[in-house]
Amino acid sequence: MMVSAAAAFAVEDATPDNIQPLATLKMQAARFAMDSAAVIHASPAVLGMNGEDSAWVTVNFTAPAPSAGHWVALFSPADFGSLSVGGGASASASAAAAAGEGGPAAGLPTAPIKYMFANAAPSFMGSGSGNMSFLLINQRSDYAFGLFSGGKDNPKLIAVSNKISFANPKAPVFPRLAQGKEWNEMTVTWTSGYNINEAYPFVEWRMKGEENSKRTPAGTLTYTRRQLCGKPANAEGYRDPGFIHTALLKDLWPNREYLYQIAYELPDGTVVRGKSSSFRASPFPGQDSLQRVVVFGDMGLGQSDGSNELAGFQPGAQVTMDRLIKDLPNYDAVFHIGDLSYANGFLAQWDQFTAQIEPIASKVPYMVASGNHERTFQDTGGFYNGNDSRGECGVPAETYFYVPAEENRGKFWYASDYGMFRFCVGDTEHDWRPGSEQHAFLERCFASADRKHQPWLVFAAHRPLGYSSNDYYAQEGSFAEPMGRALQGLWQKHRVDLAIYGHAHNYERTCPVYENTCMDGGKKKQGGNSSSSSSYSGTASGTIHIVAGTGGAKLRSYAAGPWPQWSVARDESFGYVKLTASDHSMLRVEFIHSDDGAAHDAFTISRDYKDVLACTVDSCAPHTLAS
Repeated sequence: MMVSAAAAFAVEDATPDNIQPLATLKMQAARFAMDSAAVIHASPAVLGMNGEDSAWVTVNFTAPAPSAGHWVALFSPADFGSLSVGGGASASASAAAAAGEGGPAAGLPTAPIKYMFANAAPSFMGSGSGNMSFLLINQRSDYAFGLFSGGKDNPKLIAVSNKISFANPKAPVFPRLAQGKEWNEMTVTWTSGYNINEAYPFVEWRMKGEENSKRTPAGTLTYTRRQLCGKPANAEGYRDPGFIHTALLKDLWPNREYLYQIAYELPDGTVVRGKSSSFRASPFPGQDSLQRVVVFGDMGLGQSDGSNELAGFQPGAQVTMDRLIKDLPNYDAVFHIGDLSYANGFLAQWDQFTAQIEPIASKVPYMVASGNHERTFQDTGGFYNGNDSRGECGVPAETYFYVPAEENRGKFWYASDYGMFRFCVGDTEHDWRPGSEQHAFLERCFASADRKHQPWLVFAAHRPLGYSSNDYYAQEGSFAEPMGRALQGLWQKHRVDLAIYGHAHNYERTCPVYENTCMDGGKKKQGGNSSSSSSYSGTASGTIHIVAGTGGAKLRSYAAGPWPQWSVARDESFGYVKLTASDHSMLRVEFIHSDDGAAHDAFTISRDYKDVLACTVDSCAPHTLAS
């Protein structure tokens, strides 16, 4: 079965549009070919003078014999080996060029952060000159742009720009929140260039309305090339991650607003501060109030500057981010259930991703799950034995993001309470079958939910372990991740309301289903949506499964042929699921389109506590009804 499981994913992983675009640049074949007629210049030279952690840079360039094969790439650190950065080649490089020596460019950076083809500038093909703008973030080092000819397959570096840098490259940046192991804890994680022997990281915070702030120290983590599992992550894709700090803010008052700021104290007592932000503490478990949670998977990186390294890779990431930012006043927490950045071994992309989500993650808890593009790598103890993480084997994701897991690192399964919700988050990259460590955890997580006060029990994980009619699952003949339905007994026994997944890049929801059968009677119109599919009430008869791998990665189609009888609604669009609970007896679930913000599928679940207690198929022990 392990072979079958791996084969099931290979269908998706082999598709050309699932390849990290940076991997298509054949930088190992790059040559120095410095041309005195080629010029590239970037401005301004110093960024972030007022503490900004991102800035726009204008790049002007000229190349002789302009062609569609010219492109501009951003590199950091700005170390071009034997080149004299700023306009020309060193004596040794010039001599080698004159002698016709064209060997591999030792010292040439192998993995740019981003790139754009020169013909994106409208004037370039006609005049040989053009300009374009790039959005840079503070990534702890200096930058330079390279101008290349030869396209992706035979790149020749013909000019190098001046160096540019942020005023404080080590500054604390990109705070991201996550709930702690207790409901009244919030963690703050951020990135910087300060090691523990250079500065003492802390969070300064206070309840809104209070005069005095307190300081909470932060722990510091990083990782090295040796902790990664393979190429390109530990080779051409490697970039120093800097230092990742996490502080745990405890004993929060429910629903109170807190102000916080990430900061450092230098050895001489000077304090370096990052951005200020705020968050609202979680409600008390079981509290009756308006509570809204967003769930989605498979986002990746947007491209607000138009840099085309992501074209066709995650085409919906930017529109989903824009919608989430606009919708921020209308939700309280985010669960991003796997396939986060799609860095795929090009580690500079993790900084880019944390910068992208910062407007959201700095204000509401941004909870994550482990996906195949974070964890899976051969012979590293995972359930699947592919190479989807391209050598990352979970190390960057588990360092950049905090999750309240029992074991903290390496096993991304955890419980999270938010008011009337209990979330049990699984890790589909590790074994979940009966007898496994994860299966035992899920049993405890479901069983320990206080359904009287937390009526809404949600299972979330990356791969669909329940039901999906995505096209590549049809080839397995099961319409589900192999062996995934081994959890059905737990879902039914503990009356799990919803199971939400990513991985399949479309939206789909089922009827309340158990063992391939709709437990609501399965009344359905031909072609899909049923007349009774907008609301469910009474006894919790089965779990509704939702696939929401619609955060931004290229969308996928469904299996051909008739819909399975359990498939109620489908939508091949970018978007996210929003769960809204305003009391203990009503839950509204919506699929929000990223483009217009409208709910294009919605249903409600309404039930009282007695309906949760009531027995249905395989949910009660046989002696329960004895008289």
